[in-house]
Amino acid sequence: MTSSKIQTREQAIRQAAEWRAEGQRIVFTNGCFDIVHLGHIDYLEKARALGDRLVLGLNTDASVSRIKGPLRPVVNEYARSRMMAAFEFVDLVTLFDEPTPKELIELIRPDILLKGDDYTVATIVGADFVLANGGSVETIPLVKGYSTTSLIEKIKQSF
Repeated sequence: MTSSKIQTREQAIRQAAEWRAEGQRIVFTNGCFDIVHLGHIDYLEKARALGDRLVLGLNTDASVSRIKGPLRPVVNEYARSRMMAAFEFVDLVTLFDEPTPKELIELIRPDILLKGDDYTVATIVGADFVLANGGSVETIPLVKGYSTTSLIEKIKQSF
C-alpha cells in the first residue's frame, strides 16, 4: 500500500537509520511536486538510481503557498503525498513545513543530497552538512520545457 511509504518525521528518521544500518545508500531530495509531470518522473527515477533508497521531503500546503503564492498548491498535500508514494522509485515520503528542508536533511542524514541542475552545490540547502558528514551532493539535468508553473500558464491561456 502506497500510504505506508508516507511517514511522519519520527518514522522517517527511524526508517533511514534502519536502512543505513543495513548498509543501504540513502538519496534525499525535496520539493513541492504540485501537478506531477514528465520532468518530475524523470528527475525522481534518476535520483533513485543513485542509491538504494529515495527519501522525498515534500513541502506542506502552507509551505507551498509561502513559496509559490496564495493560489498554490493546486493539488493538496494528501494527494501529492499519495501520488509521490505511488511511484516505485520513491521509498519514503515525509512532509516538512519549515522554509527549507535543512532540519529534515540533518535528521535523515542522507548519503546523497540531490537537486535539479537549476541549483549548484553552493546553493543547495543542506549541502554543507551532507558533505561534512562524508556524503555527496549531486545535481540532475532537468527535462527542458516541463514545470508546474508553465503548465498552469498554459491551462490559463486556454480559457
